[in-house]
Formats: sequence, C-alpha cells, structure tokens
Amino acid sequence: QVQLVESGGGLVQPGGSLRLSCAAFGFTLDGHTIGWFRQAPGKEREAVSCISSSDGTTYYSDSVKGRFTMSRDNAKNRVYLQMNSLKPEDTAVYYCAAGAFWGSCLSPSHPWDYWGQGTQVTSSS
Repeated sequence: QVQLVESGGGLVQPGGSLRLSCAAFGFTLDGHTIGWFRQAPGKEREAVSCISSSDGTTYYSDSVKGRFTMSRDNAKNRVYLQMNSLKPEDTAVYYCAAGAFWGSCLSPSHPWDYWGQGTQVTSSS
C-alpha cells in the first residue's frame, strides 16, 4: 500500500524545537520531489519547504527560512523537518507530500501524487 506517514508533532513552548519525520511505504522517495506543508484552522494549506528531485535544491517559505531545515535520508526512505525557534503562528497540521515532477515545488498546487495524513504541531505557552 502506497502511503506517507508523518510523526513527531506535539505541543511545544514558543522558542522550542520539534523534529517531524515522514516515512514512505510502497514506493521510493528517491527520484521524487518532496514537500512539507501546513494548514492552520480557517486558513489555506501553505508550503513550508520542499526538495526538488531535479537538482536536490531545498526551498523554504519566507516565514520559516532560517528556523526550519528540511532533509532527506534515501536509505531510510524518510524525510525530516527540523523546526527551531517555534512561534505561535507555526501552529498547524503539518503534511508531507511526494510528486514525480521537477523544478519549482513550493506550492500545494503542483502535481503532488501522495499526501500524508498530517501531524499536529502546537506552539503555545
């Protein structure tokens, strides 16, 4: 069964850190463009970070640049999102996605083939 499974979400105080993990089952992440997205209540889904399969370049949205780091481990068929200096506005459900396309990837409107079920991240005191 083809699926993406996220883990690592939780409640953290502002300024804290979390590391999200996304595991792929039934297919290989290598060769796919991978992305992390988030959706807060009442808001549209937005891109957080992605790694393009064409050249391995990692992209970040302006809102997380310098605080979040995305990485991939092809041997483990996983991708990660290290989130530091979390802010209350980072509170959202975080999703990973994979797609067999190349080039620009920092948008949920690209042809993503697979989506995970999401993991809740809450930054609050």
